[in-house]
Amino acid sequence: MNRPTTPHQPAECSLQPVAGGWHCSHLYYTWDRGTLARMSAEQITAGHADVIAQLDPAGSEAPLRLQVSTVSGHKADFGLMVMDPDPLKVDRVHQRLMAGPLGPALTPGYSFVSMTEISEYVPSVEDFGRQLLAEGETEESPTFAKKVKAYEDRLVGMNRQRLTPDFPNYPNTCFYPMNKKRKVGENWFLLAKEERSAMMSEHARSGWAFAGKVSQLISVGLGFDDWEWGVTLWAANPEYLKDIVYRMRFDEASARYAQFGPFLASYVVTAEAMLEHCRIGALAGEPARGH
Repeated sequence: MNRPTTPHQPAECSLQPVAGGWHCSHLYYTWDRGTLARMSAEQITAGHADVIAQLDPAGSEAPLRLQVSTVSGHKADFGLMVMDPDPLKVDRVHQRLMAGPLGPALTPGYSFVSMTEISEYVPSVEDFGRQLLAEGETEESPTFAKKVKAYEDRLVGMNRQRLTPDFPNYPNTCFYPMNKKRKVGENWFLLAKEERSAMMSEHARSGWAFAGKVSQLISVGLGFDDWEWGVTLWAANPEYLKDIVYRMRFDEASARYAQFGPFLASYVVTAEAMLEHCRIGALAGEPARGH
């Protein structure tokens, strides 16, 4: 076996992503009603307060991002989206819930572990300039330099949002994992980069039609989970979630090469409102309040 003659510098050991992104976990739970029925009123009251404290985004132990939502359907009662540079800080949210007073009444149902990233298909400033030229612009055009500079300025903010995102102020959300096909004749990973980029550019243009209505985050599960990517969508109205997913199914990147896992639709709330909605604790008689 040939060994390299040039020694490699050992990489610095760290739990934090080198590229400056964050670890991300989507976690889904169901309440065990039988266990809750056997708990005393005092236990449930203590557990109610504990859950609210553990899921407070402003709490002293909270990760940098923490969002609670109530889930439609029987797949789960509520979900969490948790993000932080430290993966152990992300996981401690789950561990504290399970170790808390209401932990025995919680059944974890689904999780997806991933990291944020800047996709290889995001056009660089140079790529954007070449795209303008291909569309008929010239470098001498008075608008060429302005368009390139405007894109360069936007790219900084867009990449920050991809790596260290703020949660949008939308009440509707859904999450689903996905893969790209490796079938004979439909193997995404055997396509040339130019082909993949062209299809992803078409996919992005479909999404642009929903600007101001839908916000999206793609996180990568490669090496972390069973699916390659996780897609989180937030929308101003639940109908927009249906519309954007339907529209994008017609893009070649989806129609020919995408494989989808389960969809979990939910509604963003506070931890207190989630408990009220799920009829847990003393405030169960009140209607749930939104975020």
